[in-house]
Amino acid sequence: MSNISNYKSLTVEVSNKIAHIKLNRPDAFNSMNLDFWQEFPTVIHDINNESAARVIVISSTGKHFCAGMDLSVFTQSEQDTTMELGRKHEQLRRTVLRLQECFNVLEKARMPILMAIQGGCIGGAVDLVSAADCRYCTSDAFFSIEETKLAMTADLGTLQRLPKLISMGLVKELAYTGRRMPAQEAKDAGLVNSVYDVQESMLTAVMAIATDIAARSPLAVTGCKEMINYARDHSVADSLNYMSVWQSGMFQPQNDMMETFKAKAKNRPPEFDDLAPIDNSKVL
Repeated sequence: MSNISNYKSLTVEVSNKIAHIKLNRPDAFNSMNLDFWQEFPTVIHDINNESAARVIVISSTGKHFCAGMDLSVFTQSEQDTTMELGRKHEQLRRTVLRLQECFNVLEKARMPILMAIQGGCIGGAVDLVSAADCRYCTSDAFFSIEETKLAMTADLGTLQRLPKLISMGLVKELAYTGRRMPAQEAKDAGLVNSVYDVQESMLTAVMAIATDIAARSPLAVTGCKEMINYARDHSVADSLNYMSVWQSGMFQPQNDMMETFKAKAKNRPPEFDDLAPIDNSKVL
């Protein structure tokens, strides 16, 4: 990837087909400042478009995973006080949509996204992790939909995605009260896959899972992600129909499947081609 070390709010390392993105503002509890909102979707787009990795792990630094939206985002926003009210509100709507897209990229990425969460996962951070494929956390982690404490409604995906991950009643309780949901409750509710004692053991386990994913056919894995996300938002009948369309076009047994048979016969790991890069500059 180009400009891999030129980020202010993140660090990025790509190794063994795994991209590891770290939120890197520990002194500010990794709150999401203006740099984050510009850099984070760019990093995800670059990895996806360049097929730079087969799986993305997102972790953090310091005591807390992320304290949510940095207050500087609110104080630095410029509004034209002379603008007609309807147009001002239409502009605000487009701003919200742009911020939502910063997390939508996680679902649109062709490779799985794994979140490794320690300490607090607060406000906008819940929007972030809700858009991932899998979540893992430490025993000291907690999740809090803080927006009602600020007299606002969460607007970047938590209220839309979380009800597909845990029970509707629990989502409503968390959103209405803003209370903290501790790690074990998050595990029992199905929000996180596993809970680990400390961050080091969590990252070791998550990287092992990422290694397993990276060893599979990337075409098969992206097919799983596409189908599971589609099924979440559509009926069983529609999802089965889309599955038949996907399989008729993407399933090529003479390639990746045959490679698995050859590798097993020779007692070696299979070798798969990466997904093709996406070149948005080409029309055809």
